[in-house]
Amino acid sequence: MKKAFSALLVLVFVLATPASALAAQSKPFEVSGWIPYWRADAGIADTTLHIDTFTEINPFGYTVKSDGTLNDELTKNSKLWPLLYTTARQKNIRIIPTITWGSGGTIHAILSKKASRTAHIQAIVDMVNTNGFDGVDIDYEGKLAETKPYFSAFLKELYKAMGKKWVTCTIEARTPPESRFSTVPKTLEYANDFKEINKYCDRVKFMTYDQGTIDLKLNAVSKPPYMPIADVRWVEKAITLASKDIAKKKILIGVATYGYEHDMFMSSTTPSGYEYSPLWSFNPGYAVDLAQKMGLAIQRSAGGEAYISFPAASSTDAIPLPNATRVLTWSDAQAIKAKVDLAKRLGVRGVAIFKIDGGEDPAMWNALSTAR
Repeated sequence: MKKAFSALLVLVFVLATPASALAAQSKPFEVSGWIPYWRADAGIADTTLHIDTFTEINPFGYTVKSDGTLNDELTKNSKLWPLLYTTARQKNIRIIPTITWGSGGTIHAILSKKASRTAHIQAIVDMVNTNGFDGVDIDYEGKLAETKPYFSAFLKELYKAMGKKWVTCTIEARTPPESRFSTVPKTLEYANDFKEINKYCDRVKFMTYDQGTIDLKLNAVSKPPYMPIADVRWVEKAITLASKDIAKKKILIGVATYGYEHDMFMSSTTPSGYEYSPLWSFNPGYAVDLAQKMGLAIQRSAGGEAYISFPAASSTDAIPLPNATRVLTWSDAQAIKAKVDLAKRLGVRGVAIFKIDGGEDPAMWNALSTAR
């Protein structure tokens, strides 16, 4: 009788709960993190310290030579990787290195020919098997539109060649056309075929960062300074669009841990009345230290991120510009938690953190530790 009553309660709960909520509850929430080779020792130390946060780690990584063979940037830059791998394996955390490639013309040249594409795939399979990795993460950016069918063919053939190993894909976020263009072009061509990516990628990590001024609708309604790394409203648009073709159980929202410094000028040519000149990227500690040094309060931007601003002429870091305002915007723990909360609300698989290098907001780990 007790079992029957419990089953009845479960049935009532299921019938009374919205389908979207059930979908979110039925998935284990995943957290992956990219560890960059250029700050490998610090990233490895930080990842090891917080290893229980992750379901997957992504050593970043391998690059691709002009002939399609791989260049190992990991072992060149640190001898500590084996220690991290041992710790991850003891915790049953997937180890999936990232191959990054950003030369559109070379990508097309290699992938558009069957022989060179096959050789490139074999190089990837050999790398994964030789090192005992759990799979590979493909991060091929800046592809040409005409490369789309060849990139899809590459993923299909790689997926088959990898057997039981994982194939994950890191791809650019796509802003809805009505938000990206004032007049939507009749024909839009993309380098990524989302439907094919859905077939041949076990996880799809969207680079939902470096938004800048791409969303014209948000630019028009957001109070300046507004040069976001990733406004949570834009992220939601991009993921909602992607989930029309890619299963939510495969999607991870890319989350930044860094910031950008800009000079902001008044402008009569932009809807917001301002334009921005980029200077450099930074880790949060730089901005926090500068705010303390200058006696500035850290504020919250319309995009939900931390920022400070001051007259550019008072800066000693660059040529003084008397008519500009210096603006530093960064993704802090609060902004990161908003992306975690969004991922849960949308019912996607989880979040992918770029990057783990010892320079992220230390409070981020609290937001991530409660996510899973």
